[in-house]
Amino acid sequence: MARTTQLLHPARTAVAVRPAATVLLLRDGPSGLEVLMTRRSATASFAPGAYVFPGGGIDAADAQAHPHARRRATQSDLHLTQAIAAIRESFEELGILLARHANGQMANAADIAALDRQASGDKFASQCAARGLTLAADEVFVLAHWITDRDLPRRFDVPFLVARMPDAQTPVADEQEQFEPVWVRPADALSRHEAGDFFIIFPTIRTLERLQHYATVDSVLAACASEQPWFTSCPRAGWLAGQEVRYMEHEQPFGELALTCPDGQIAHHLDWQSDQPVLLLKNVQRLTAPNPGVMTGPGTNSYLVGDPDTGYAAIDPGPADPEHLDRLWRAAGGNIRHIVCTHSHPDHSPGAAPLQALCAQHGHTPPVLGLSSQPTARAHSSFTPDRELADGELLVLQGNGTTHTLRVVHTPGHAANHLCLVLEEDCLLFSGDHVLNGSTTVIDPPDGNMADYLNSLDKLLAACAQNRIEFILPAHGYVLGNLWDEAHDARACITHLKNHRLKREAKILGVMQKHPNASMDDWVQLAYDDVPPRLWPVAMRSLLAHVERIRSLA
Repeated sequence: MARTTQLLHPARTAVAVRPAATVLLLRDGPSGLEVLMTRRSATASFAPGAYVFPGGGIDAADAQAHPHARRRATQSDLHLTQAIAAIRESFEELGILLARHANGQMANAADIAALDRQASGDKFASQCAARGLTLAADEVFVLAHWITDRDLPRRFDVPFLVARMPDAQTPVADEQEQFEPVWVRPADALSRHEAGDFFIIFPTIRTLERLQHYATVDSVLAACASEQPWFTSCPRAGWLAGQEVRYMEHEQPFGELALTCPDGQIAHHLDWQSDQPVLLLKNVQRLTAPNPGVMTGPGTNSYLVGDPDTGYAAIDPGPADPEHLDRLWRAAGGNIRHIVCTHSHPDHSPGAAPLQALCAQHGHTPPVLGLSSQPTARAHSSFTPDRELADGELLVLQGNGTTHTLRVVHTPGHAANHLCLVLEEDCLLFSGDHVLNGSTTVIDPPDGNMADYLNSLDKLLAACAQNRIEFILPAHGYVLGNLWDEAHDARACITHLKNHRLKREAKILGVMQKHPNASMDDWVQLAYDDVPPRLWPVAMRSLLAHVERIRSLA
């Protein structure tokens, strides 16, 4: 974890979470899958006025009601308790009762009328049992798992469960907590929300987005058979285009919010701009070059590591853009001690020499460090540093009792002279183009090599384990990662990237075996049929790298 002395905002303790359960009641409507939603009271303490799925807090009585519920053999005690809570809440709020008689018949209107919807939680199961009803917890499945955002004043740890709506029952809202029960297709709920007449909150939106791709209740229940949630998420919030926005762990800006605001502060702005440096930690600044494009995304990220007392290391000065280099120099107060290029591609290294010259004009000439381009490099990627960096070498910045240590990690693959840097004290990885946010890097033979690339990913995984690296700072895109051992931390990002590459390679191998006499143009169309055709010329480079590796393993 980054040193607390380098965090941008004072530490704070998030509100403790309370256990709760929510259930999505589904039916097959005339136009497809429908879900039951209700509007919360305008005076509710959580999500007032929002359309939601029924649910609420888990009571101690829910765990004590296990003897009154049917369970699946694979259903854990926790999931059983959650299912019972969801059944109880849907009965209290909507008069829907997921319970069966001994003969297997679902509870009907007469059963519901005979039960007290206002009875306390500890009496719910017992009054069902007195009428010969057993709670149908075995018909309630885990769909997703949400943990309320760290910034909110009321927080819940809540599974979103799913069950089929009983045929012979009609929802009737309690008119206290819930109003206006409505059946709606997930896609229609999302459209109405966008139009401004159906307010739903972030977890509901993301759940409906996943659910809209399913056509029937059976298909949803089948997808829940593993007993594992489709996803677990504790979202984070920031600012974009003047609006508060939230993101799940797998979404591109999440890692940046987790690094800059680990305790859930809503303080970080995600807008891409090139005029000002963006503080990621007190000792890490990012200045994005004004060279956006298909291959560079929002632009090339130049990083400054250090502080006024230690001086700075400039990582990837980018293209030879005088205004960008001047901003980089000024952000460091002119105190640049090292200029490091992760590799020699023209959006990374050409700025090194003019930045060095700018520093020299003011009385200090920092060395340009990196690895020389190899004979396999293209002409526009020619680069020779003042000094070659050795694998494992330490670049140390010190001053006024503070130390920032960058460790060099040789990572050939994207380019033969590629390297990454580990900021040891703050558990960060500067990944150059080896790991990107929002896309996979191009491997362009002969300077690019797929076998080397995959081996270097393994090397970075080992570095993550050695230094408990949580976040990856790429040369293009937002910071990736999450707090250690949480979903989508640095190790998970690298593992996902490697698995993606191997999956693509398996697809390419299948295409080659099925069409052995086809051309490379044919292969790229078949193996990258999930990629827009306009990107096939770029994909062709990585295709060649995969083909070379496949043939080397034959």
